[in-house]
Amino acid sequence: MRTTVRRHLGKVVAGTAIAVAATAVMVGITLPGTAGADDEGGGAGGPGAGRSAGQTAGRQADAAGAVGPGVVEGAPAEGARGRGRDPLTDDETARVERIALSRQQFDVARDVDGDRGPQRLGVDLAEPRADEVDAPDAPRRAEVSFYDYRNDTLLTKTVNLDTGKVEATGVQHGVQPPLGPAEQTEVAALLIADPLGAGLKADYKDATGKELTSPDQLQLASMVYRAVPGAEPAVLDKCGEHRCARLLTKVRNGPWIDTRSLVVDLSARKVARLTG
Repeated sequence: MRTTVRRHLGKVVAGTAIAVAATAVMVGITLPGTAGADDEGGGAGGPGAGRSAGQTAGRQADAAGAVGPGVVEGAPAEGARGRGRDPLTDDETARVERIALSRQQFDVARDVDGDRGPQRLGVDLAEPRADEVDAPDAPRRAEVSFYDYRNDTLLTKTVNLDTGKVEATGVQHGVQPPLGPAEQTEVAALLIADPLGAGLKADYKDATGKELTSPDQLQLASMVYRAVPGAEPAVLDKCGEHRCARLLTKVRNGPWIDTRSLVVDLSARKVARLTG
């Protein structure tokens, strides 16, 4: 199979080898191993996130042999809350996202698929202010970041979880934080659909005997790509201002496929091969 593979991308390699090579171009990324490749992350609002009082009451009524009346309850305004430096709860995360964006901001922004609303990148517990470090009743704050593909803008908001108000807003151009899972998936989808992705698809078929048609068939890691003068085709000159990425692709429960020479410009939705 090795001879056949080298006719394509030429790089179906062992995980260790590609991890070492990738380190030269990426700092702080740890390549996932084969173990756990099929694990699915549990996000906010996922299974087991909580049971409503109505559900609990229904079970108690059933246990008593009675059929209780239907109960319809509105979602609580705040939901479960952490204390101090506890990690954000699922309810707090959802509440921060609702508070952070006004309807107008949501309507004009665009996500990685071009749909209405900015692309959410992450929500994290904010560090306490200097004068609040030792205060036992210091307010909990959260920082949420979005990327607006309409104008390539990084938007950050600091939300006070006690008051429910936005305390700080940041708008930055040319700042490219790590990609989120939805962005990685879109990079892979654009790569698979592009003629330059033919080598990836051929190597995948060599490794598995199956056609590669969906990002779900791959395990992905990514690194933001910035333009380096003289090291790439002109189509990538705006990378850094645009949101561009390179992928590290792995067959699920299988070998790595080296796609590091390919760059996807998510802002322009174009794929290019590095020449330098």
